[in-house]
Amino acid sequence: MLTILMRKYFVTGLLILVPLAITLWVLNLIIGTMDQSLLLLPERWQPKAVIGFNIPGLGTILTLLFVFLTGLLTRNFIGKQVVTLWEMLLTRIPVVSTIYSSVKQVSDTLFSSSGNAFRKAMLIQYPRQGSWTIAFLTGVPGGDVRNHLTGDYISVYVPTTPNPTSGFFLMMPRAEAIELDMSVDEALKYIVSMGVVSPEYVVAASKNLQAVPPKI
Repeated sequence: MLTILMRKYFVTGLLILVPLAITLWVLNLIIGTMDQSLLLLPERWQPKAVIGFNIPGLGTILTLLFVFLTGLLTRNFIGKQVVTLWEMLLTRIPVVSTIYSSVKQVSDTLFSSSGNAFRKAMLIQYPRQGSWTIAFLTGVPGGDVRNHLTGDYISVYVPTTPNPTSGFFLMMPRAEAIELDMSVDEALKYIVSMGVVSPEYVVAASKNLQAVPPKI
């Protein structure tokens, strides 16, 4: 009996401390990485040279301030012209132009306020009929791919569990995907937890699932 109670208390402690430890570790990693921006300053301007010691988080504040000022300055006419000239220069450099163009297209799609990438959680049958998983809408097929697809198709990203940063890119008929009444954050929690953390809308989604006959 004592062993069972000790095991129960130990597991309860793990459930409390493990998420906290992982959260602190991720925050420390992010802040530590952003603090490296201080190395871009001249050595005589760095905190250790000025006041004799480093200030944790100062580089993070400066990085966020730099990003904010960059966005502020490039919103006006002159800033837009500078950005245009800068991009024209980068697109003329071999290798650099390919990398920059690809990264810019992805970032424009993900962070654009008018885009729909990763704004909707979908329920699809994958990897076979009758087996369902959550995917994220990324857009519609484009380029020459569109010429070889008949009908209304969508592009989706199917993340893996418990690491959603890897996954599969699929193009499928829109009629075979169900749009979920679930936010992207809720869907990610559901995926990362391997179904343990269930959003309130999962019950409603399961009822809709029964109403959709599997397509062959």
